[in-house]
Amino acid sequence: MRLRSLSLLAACLMLAATANVPTSARDSNQDLRRQVMDAERAFAATMKARDFDAFIRYVADEAIFLSPQGKLRGKQAIARGWRPYYDKPQAPFSWEPEEVEVVASGTLAYSGGPIYDPSGRRIGRFNSIWRLEAPGQWKVVFDRGSDFAPPPARK
Repeated sequence: MRLRSLSLLAACLMLAATANVPTSARDSNQDLRRQVMDAERAFAATMKARDFDAFIRYVADEAIFLSPQGKLRGKQAIARGWRPYYDKPQAPFSWEPEEVEVVASGTLAYSGGPIYDPSGRRIGRFNSIWRLEAPGQWKVVFDRGSDFAPPPARK
């Protein structure tokens, strides 16, 4: 009887220990890439929606944004620097991700893609580094926009 009780107790402890563990210890790289792509699209949608508060929620506290106009270090500086882009009724530009890559640890990601003027003409490129802050919650830690130059013609 005692052996059976110990066996039952051991089985219950094993079940309890594994009950909340998903079949995969963490999301697959493909799932993580999709999360970052979705986060980048939602981040870009804040510009179209003119929703500055939503924009700033995607920015990490210690983020650095680099641009031809200079460097913005920290969430507060980024908020001050980017606020004017959200003040007018029409968005001055838009962007969309073309590519996303996630490191093997699943904690950092790269996203990049074109920047468009209000007419839809491609005018630049953005490159962002995202950090996983909590399960499914990605924030931008580095961002760089650059002037767009088409590739040279092949000879």
